[in-house]
Amino acid sequence: PQGRSKKKSRKHQRFMERRALLEQKGLLSPRGCLGSQTPEAGPEAHTTLTKANGTSAPRCGKVSKPKRVVSTSLSPSASPDSIARHHSVLLSQGNGSSKKVRTSSLVLRPGKYVAIDCEMVGTGPQGRLSELARCSVVNYEGDVIYDKYVQPELPIVDYRTRWSGITKQHMKNAIPFKAAQAEILKILKDKIVVGHAIHNDFQALKYIHPKERTRDTSQIPMLKQRAGLPVRANVSLKNLARHLLHKKIQVGCKGHSSVEDAQTAMELYRLVEVQWEKKLAQSLPPRPPSPVTDPTADSSQYLDDQYWPTDLMASGL
Repeated sequence: PQGRSKKKSRKHQRFMERRALLEQKGLLSPRGCLGSQTPEAGPEAHTTLTKANGTSAPRCGKVSKPKRVVSTSLSPSASPDSIARHHSVLLSQGNGSSKKVRTSSLVLRPGKYVAIDCEMVGTGPQGRLSELARCSVVNYEGDVIYDKYVQPELPIVDYRTRWSGITKQHMKNAIPFKAAQAEILKILKDKIVVGHAIHNDFQALKYIHPKERTRDTSQIPMLKQRAGLPVRANVSLKNLARHLLHKKIQVGCKGHSSVEDAQTAMELYRLVEVQWEKKLAQSLPPRPPSPVTDPTADSSQYLDDQYWPTDLMASGL
């Protein structure tokens, strides 16, 4: 009896090893299936698995094929077109809800999106030249990742406090323009940058950002359509925020807040992210076809008989 129990124990051990292997491969439910699952009606409720020794063991339920899912990870250096195409694939897999794609954006590239807004003061003759005096950058969630006052290269003639919110007091702790420019451009590198009338911000930074990585909320018709405003009209960030986000910004006499404006631009972008990215993906040029390998271009095959002229072959060379 003792030898029989040892044999039974080894047999049970092999069975458990086999079962663990099947569970690891996803062919067997990891939860207890021997007596722990309520049997289903019908002969298809349970199938059997053949063990190594030829006996069979019950398997819980039917094995469903795993769904084919596109990986939700992209390398940090992914190109804009691959990002947009990946976004389009994710949209085609789901129901296109903004929540789904909003989540996918964070999974795909948590630091890939930023929003920017700059405040300018007047320099030069009669203060007509606009120079950077404050810059704010927020991430996809609207959290501030940069917010500093900047000392313009030329003397300030007009603080434009009514709109910029900048005063002489702010310039006491401001950093030089060149230092701020270097810090900001380091943040914007390889990012998709969101902003409203963002060309003004880039101009103040003396910088040109790649067009394919720029999302200007003042230039997207679907935001204006959603707000019930004329598509060709120049709509301010303030009006879009009031119509679409139901919030008031840029109020009072203390000027604008570049942090608030950057956060608002990102909120507006996220409202139409699904449709916008899908449209951008569809507008991308088609991928070039894969080159067909020409055997005659392979130097390793030049000496094959099939590539020798017929008359030389006939002469016995």
